[in-house]
Amino acid sequence: MSGARNGLAFLKQMIKFRTEAKSFENVLQGVRVVGGGDGKCTCEMTVMEEHQNAGGTLHGGVTATLVDAISTWALMTTPREVPGVSIDLSVSFMKPVRVGEDIVIDADTLKVGKTLAFCSVDIKLKSTGSLVAQGKHTKYVG
Repeated sequence: MSGARNGLAFLKQMIKFRTEAKSFENVLQGVRVVGGGDGKCTCEMTVMEEHQNAGGTLHGGVTATLVDAISTWALMTTPREVPGVSIDLSVSFMKPVRVGEDIVIDADTLKVGKTLAFCSVDIKLKSTGSLVAQGKHTKYVG
């Protein structure tokens, strides 16, 4: 595996390109990459008004998008260097996040097999470290 493809510099460059494109992923423009490589990706984001639901907290769809995208970014830093195709994604919501709060998103590639990859994502409040959501993502990489 090339060192450039599995590190933080690769993640930052790739994510900048993907979030600035005219695609769905531009909803992630506020995501900041703070670490990653070797199957991991750590990001931070401040929850803004455009991320809120009618109750004034982080929308579940945004949370699911964070799980989907950031676990994919982590997967792209493994030796396979592929984004894969989602076949299963689940999110457990444990605590609301209010507008203005900072969250930390930690994605980890648990296993990459011949055809499937398994990823896990923890989303925590930056201020307290308390878990607000947890996601699992299975991808076809065949």
